[in-house]
Amino acid sequence: MNPILGVFFHAIGGLAAGSFYAPCKKIKGWSWETYWLVLGIFAWIIAPLVMASMLTPDFVEIIKAVPLSVVFWSYFFGVLWGIGGLTFGLTMRYLGISLGVSVALGFCAVFGTLVPPIFAGEFMGLVATASGVVTLAGVAICLLGIAICGKAGMMKEKDLSVEDKAQGIAEFDFKKGVVVAIVSGVLSACMAYAFTAGEPIQEMAVKTGVSAVHSNIPLLVVILLGGFTTNAIWCIWLSYKNRTFSDYGKASQGGSLGRNYMLCLVAGVLWYLQFFFYGMGATQMGKYDFASWSLHMAFIIITSNVV
Repeated sequence: MNPILGVFFHAIGGLAAGSFYAPCKKIKGWSWETYWLVLGIFAWIIAPLVMASMLTPDFVEIIKAVPLSVVFWSYFFGVLWGIGGLTFGLTMRYLGISLGVSVALGFCAVFGTLVPPIFAGEFMGLVATASGVVTLAGVAICLLGIAICGKAGMMKEKDLSVEDKAQGIAEFDFKKGVVVAIVSGVLSACMAYAFTAGEPIQEMAVKTGVSAVHSNIPLLVVILLGGFTTNAIWCIWLSYKNRTFSDYGKASQGGSLGRNYMLCLVAGVLWYLQFFFYGMGATQMGKYDFASWSLHMAFIIITSNVV
């Protein structure tokens, strides 16, 4: 184990996560539900299966070898996380990328860091260690950052004219955005719970000869399938409600069908890479693994405000 290498992997994952939404801004002639579902197919189905097939060829047998309850809880938390990911997309609509990511992932970092050790009965032990105190201080700073971002958002909403909204974020709505961001942050933290619930899959992968650094890849297949389930149901419903099923075969308003699919492919791969590298980073953190989620969120927030 090498915590420094772990931090490096988390940084790469944060860079990928903070960048994935940028290609979506170039998609033309498609409704939100259309490109979100196409992006999700690449990110939550195709990429996990391809990477698992390449790096852990026996991933199906690895998953079969663990108790069904492990698979269920990993999938279930993936479903809840999927709701968080879905509302994360809506957060971008109402707050924009920089503010939306900062607020949503700020809450996600707090809950994803604190809840697992609380449920595991390890929180008091965490408080008793120097590394734990530093982590809790980081959580406090994160909350302060959310407050600052919130203040900036209220100032922005107050200063925006109707013309500014039309030119920038057409649907900017700070109050609605904050509510969605809180829901997104809390539920998105379920990814951290899913990794904890799926530890037996990781351990089984190592027992079968998979490199420790790649041991979370089979687990991602299960978790992301849960996330895809939630998002697919919602996007299909919106496509039915808004009558946008035809988007998959055409692109209106000057958009290019092939270009839209390619942009979704790029966005989807970038999205997947965040947890590909998160999983690698977590395997290197050792006794500091409890800080993995905070590190991941921090790097995402930094990247989203730079890109």
